[in-house]
Amino acid sequence: MSRERGFTLIELLVAMAIVAVIGVMALGGLNRVIQQQTLAEARAERWREIQFAMRIIAQDLAQIHPRLTREEMGEARRESLVLGPGQLYTLELSRGGWSNPANLPRGTVLRVAYDWEEPDQLLVRYHWPVMDRTMQTIPVRTELLSGVEEIRITMIDRNNQPQIEWPPRDMTDAADALVARPRAVEFRLVLEDYGEIWRTVETSG
Repeated sequence: MSRERGFTLIELLVAMAIVAVIGVMALGGLNRVIQQQTLAEARAERWREIQFAMRIIAQDLAQIHPRLTREEMGEARRESLVLGPGQLYTLELSRGGWSNPANLPRGTVLRVAYDWEEPDQLLVRYHWPVMDRTMQTIPVRTELLSGVEEIRITMIDRNNQPQIEWPPRDMTDAADALVARPRAVEFRLVLEDYGEIWRTVETSG
């Protein structure tokens, strides 16, 4: 008569060890795939945020308008485009083409400002519901982009010369300075993850 023979304890332990090793290897590979997928999704979302911010900036700069605005105290006029050190915002401008599909009682020119909040590394956009604001007029604040290490803005004047202040200091005619518009604007951002990116936008003027 033939005897039936099963697995010995050692054989079972060896088989279980092999299965455990294969399982650990498979789990490690799966974790790496999941990590790569998560990283790819995060990068795609980040790039979408960057593209959205640059599109908003380009739309604003392309429609710079010569409309003046009144100072908050109502005693003086402020230039349609302001750039330079010592200003309240990094860049402030009047932007035309503000659509009004609901026929609200307002104009089609919008006052917009961009600023860089250094501690939080944020690029922030402000806009006001009225052009001639007062001290009580509260701006609408929008955080456009995070992880911004630096902002560099350069105006290209009618002579194709770069200007880091606007109106330019050599513009002696005060009336012209109030409504002067550059030929183009170069807007550069230094990002902590993607380095330097920029757009050069031709203005409507």
